[in-house]
Amino acid sequence: MTELSPIRVLFYVQHLLGIGHLRRTATLARNLVRSGFDVTVVSGGHKIDIDLGGARLVQLPATRATDLFFKELVDEEGNQIDDGWRDMRAGKLLDLYEDVRPDILITELFPFGRRQMRFELLPLLKAAKASEKPPLIVSSVRDILVAQTKPGRNDEMLALVETYFDKVMVHGDPELISLDRTFPHTARIEDQIFYTGYVVDRTGVRGGAEPVGAGEVIVSSGGGAVGTELLKTAMKARAMSSARDKIWRMMVGATVEDEVFDELRGLAPAGVIVERARKDFTSLLMNCDLSISQGGYNTVMEILYAGCRAVIVPYAGGVETEQTLRAELLAKKGVLHIANEAGLTPDILAGQVDRALKGPPSEASIDIDGGTRSATLLKQWVAEKNG
Repeated sequence: MTELSPIRVLFYVQHLLGIGHLRRTATLARNLVRSGFDVTVVSGGHKIDIDLGGARLVQLPATRATDLFFKELVDEEGNQIDDGWRDMRAGKLLDLYEDVRPDILITELFPFGRRQMRFELLPLLKAAKASEKPPLIVSSVRDILVAQTKPGRNDEMLALVETYFDKVMVHGDPELISLDRTFPHTARIEDQIFYTGYVVDRTGVRGGAEPVGAGEVIVSSGGGAVGTELLKTAMKARAMSSARDKIWRMMVGATVEDEVFDELRGLAPAGVIVERARKDFTSLLMNCDLSISQGGYNTVMEILYAGCRAVIVPYAGGVETEQTLRAELLAKKGVLHIANEAGLTPDILAGQVDRALKGPPSEASIDIDGGTRSATLLKQWVAEKNG
């Protein structure tokens, strides 16, 4: 490979409910482009306007989950997907692979999640392994996996890693939590696992002539359909808290229906602003007095990077366990406050707001250089592969 031939990356991501997986992929894509990679991101979720830093985006016919358990997937018209639809999308993904001919194939979360997408990912992986010049095949996975309750699922994940994958990039810091806490077969693939540090969007701007979010309480519920109750509870908590005179800015997820958004705007009392999620969200965190949010990977790491005071209400619906575990680990370090989703009331939330405002800003000695480190590792692995 010459200097004139950038390393080609095909990066697969599928978001089904929220957009956290896509946001982390986008942050990684921006870092890879800055490092000289030729990146194609292929997304199988609903279309979202997101900054990929110059990476090419290929949008597959979208699918999404209809409930918190991800049991039923529907297409863009809300129809349950069938075998014909699956074959169509699997074919499009294989055509894209042949078009890109990547040096690196990255699957976001799979095989540690997104089991529903095996219909297209297994043919893709088989084609990649059978290529005349197989690409480096990498799994890009967050720090904490969803706990598996069905027998054999962890064994299945292990078998897929051993069959198809060269490396596993864990976007976390083992000093906070290592993969073996949520994946019991970690020791079997220890030589394939590499920790990158946390992947953080660092585009936020602190200060300036008119700093956005200055002195405000920023309330966010991620980019998915869940979290409306948190926003409603926060509206009521404002008057009960010591922050009753501050502006409370409610950030409504991009995929929340218009009628829900309109309802929230109608409920907002004086001093509360309700608006759609903004591209400058990280700047809001850099300048705010307090963040109230769910405990998704991206938001929590952006809070730590911004160093703002924070109250986390971990999402624990459906099969989700990772937000609660991450928040509890960080709370033990004294860097944020937790208000549990179950039984949350305005007065409970107001109490946690007051505690957070009296305490120090969020600060933790955690590796958050995951974007740069991921690019470095991928370059190193390609160089080793090419001898």
